[in-house]
Amino acid sequence: MDVSHILDPLNDAQRQAVSAPSGPVLVLAGAGSGKTRVLVHRMAWLIQVEQVSPFGILAVTFTNKAASEMRHRTEQLLNMPAGGMWVGTFHGLAHRLLRAHWREANLPQTFQILDSDDQLRVVKRIHKAMELDEARWPPKQMQWFINGKKEEGQRPQHIEHYNDPYLKQQIRVYEAYEEVCQRTGLVDFAEILLRAHELWLKNPELLHHYQRRFQHVLVDEFQDTNSIQYAWLRLLAGAHGRLFAVGDDDQSIYGWRGARIENLQRFSEDFPGTLVQRLEQNYRSTATILAAANALIENNQGRMGKNLWTEGEGGTPIQLYTAYNEYDEARFVVDRIAQHTERGNARSDCAVLYRSNAQSRVFEEQFMQRGIPYRVYGGLRFFERAEIKDALGYLRLAANRNDDASFERIINQPPRGIGERTVATVREYAKQFAIPMSEAAQRVVDEKALPARAVGALADFISLIETLATGLTGLELHEQVEQAVQSGGLIEHYKKEKGERGQARIENLEELINAARQYEPAEQDAEVEMDPLSAFLTHAALEAGEGQADIWEDCVQLMTLHSAKGLEFPLVFLVGLEEGLFPHKMSIDEPGRLEEERRLCYVGITRARRDLVMSCAERRRLHGTESYALPSRFLREIPKQLIEEVRPQVQVSRPMHSTDPRGRVPASIAGAEPVGALQLGQRVHHGKFGEGVVLNYEGQGSHARVQVNFKHAGAKWLVLAYANLETV
Repeated sequence: MDVSHILDPLNDAQRQAVSAPSGPVLVLAGAGSGKTRVLVHRMAWLIQVEQVSPFGILAVTFTNKAASEMRHRTEQLLNMPAGGMWVGTFHGLAHRLLRAHWREANLPQTFQILDSDDQLRVVKRIHKAMELDEARWPPKQMQWFINGKKEEGQRPQHIEHYNDPYLKQQIRVYEAYEEVCQRTGLVDFAEILLRAHELWLKNPELLHHYQRRFQHVLVDEFQDTNSIQYAWLRLLAGAHGRLFAVGDDDQSIYGWRGARIENLQRFSEDFPGTLVQRLEQNYRSTATILAAANALIENNQGRMGKNLWTEGEGGTPIQLYTAYNEYDEARFVVDRIAQHTERGNARSDCAVLYRSNAQSRVFEEQFMQRGIPYRVYGGLRFFERAEIKDALGYLRLAANRNDDASFERIINQPPRGIGERTVATVREYAKQFAIPMSEAAQRVVDEKALPARAVGALADFISLIETLATGLTGLELHEQVEQAVQSGGLIEHYKKEKGERGQARIENLEELINAARQYEPAEQDAEVEMDPLSAFLTHAALEAGEGQADIWEDCVQLMTLHSAKGLEFPLVFLVGLEEGLFPHKMSIDEPGRLEEERRLCYVGITRARRDLVMSCAERRRLHGTESYALPSRFLREIPKQLIEEVRPQVQVSRPMHSTDPRGRVPASIAGAEPVGALQLGQRVHHGKFGEGVVLNYEGQGSHARVQVNFKHAGAKWLVLAYANLETV
């Protein structure tokens, strides 16, 4: 039999994996090493060489797109339809089982699937029925608790509460939720997997039927499996052990959402006689980029071990730009992208990768100003994010009580016991009397048109907005935004949302305060008489509606590092490499989480095909506080000979007397004209900002800048050659 079309396109390591004998096989596939090709060719090998029926193959991955690509490429390779193979996601295949065996799964034939929003609404109804205070028992947190326990394979009766009253109450809500779902025939996403696992546990004959049918089980992205997914796979493959798992422990970056790297690490123990095959030849990146990735990831303990290599070119050095601050960083990146496109290259070649999605705002601003199309991949632009709209909703309503859209958005966000019935009554009053909803709400309170509890909650909300509006008077713009975020309780609300998502929302709100601090009206708006808050709200509304490229347009890609996994680009900018930002401050003190941060950096580096540019800032306003940043430890873990510094690092925090014993700014720094006796602590006067004190300086020649703390305008960095400072 001619199998050349299956094996000839592969390298030696790929051939060994594809043609491995039946039994448990673990393929450790490094970034860019052709893992999808190996999976596809393995299926073709089983069907054409091993004479396995397509009905005897089950292949599982994590996205419908990956499953579709796998099936399509297999059919192309075989030059025939691969009908009968079960190829799909964990949820898709488990759902297929439940539909086929709904009786054995104790489900109605017409059971419905709950999405995340619907599930939250069910939890909220249970809270209401149990008269639970949503401030103390946030429904979002309860939803997270239920899904987390299901992913661990635990029903309410399996959870040990140790007489903890808080945990006891959570279990009671879980029990009530289970009862509602069973009675109404509802199944959430976590339930699909748990119910499919229990289907086999409770019906051995059914399990044996599928074990006999699916003689070969293939799994993609094995490092991303959670507890219940691995348990499901072990049951199915238990009788014959023919599990072909492809994964990479160095790219396990989803621990925060339940993925267990331990599944990959213990595979050989659970399946004795496992053949381990490593794919280390990389077809994506230059040798320089791979050397950096290898050096970085070697700092993680307990790795299964791989060393990426390529037969391709060595490539250019990795460039490192040490920016003065986050604005300088964004300007540098956008300048480089502009140069790239001026040479005839596509904008879509370029990706800007960051650890926290709050970082996107400064880059979006720069792209907007330069007229460069961009797209926030897998997410929303900054001013479109729900938590940002919530905060702006408080400001809009405080500034204009006639804003019904903002009224409806924030009346129960965060939850404050104002239900849909109350809102419907207010809406009806507004319609009947042709008045704004805020005015209608006051009428409902005055007339006691609802039960006392609802009237009290509505009165509290009205009072909150009035107090907020009064408190904004006389505050700086950023203080007004901060007041709205705090008064609305948004920070405290999102602190209760576990995991990365809640933390990201908090960081976005802090970045909104920073955006207000840095905001200056555009020159064309200077003649329009508008108070700073109104101007800022207008700016936010316009930015939310424009700027992002259409999906088919040639545009720069902005994304978080988590979103970047599986993608590749000729030119990658990995930005914000500072301690506390990347690695994230929440992970630095926990070895396991720090190692996941390092894996995330490894993923970022290996997205680059040809050129990689890394950046950090000496000073950054982060989480509402401006601070001097330390370069990320990840930069120190990359060999110096692989890095070319675009600008020698300047220690912004150095005192002036480190150069001049008397603390003067050297004349050579200022440019052609001497600046006289400008000293650390010197009082100066600026034509626009008034009087201030010199705090610091940085840079050389025409780039020299001074930091002055102005009495009314706060601390600002000014280009010395153009500042026209006068000593006082």
